[in-house]
Amino acid sequence: MEENRALHVVDALRERGVNAHVAREGVYQIGVRVVLPDGREAVWDTDDTISLEAQVMRDGMLVGFVPAIAGSEDFDLDGTVDAIARADYDQPIATERPTAPPPSAPLPREGGLFRRFLGGFREH
Repeated sequence: MEENRALHVVDALRERGVNAHVAREGVYQIGVRVVLPDGREAVWDTDDTISLEAQVMRDGMLVGFVPAIAGSEDFDLDGTVDAIARADYDQPIATERPTAPPPSAPLPREGGLFRRFLGGFREH
């Protein structure tokens, strides 16, 4: 996932109350990390593939995954946010709920006042 896109996805998820963060797995491996209430984390799209999928990790160990979502290579920002918000992580092979759960209280954007400085003014 491109860094600016990941940042916008994280912002939109946090506006919905989803505890999301930009995931940096390597120099050019950027995606979205969703912290789940039970201590697991879903790491979305850090493998440079076209489709949207995730690995579910606990303490650095793979405990589940979200298979590639059909048609996700054509998702716009809203489609990507909706797909991540609809993910149901209750089973080792996660599924998509028919609809996203209702939004929770929004979480603050990450980066605070100096966000644009830290990002080198890349955000548009």
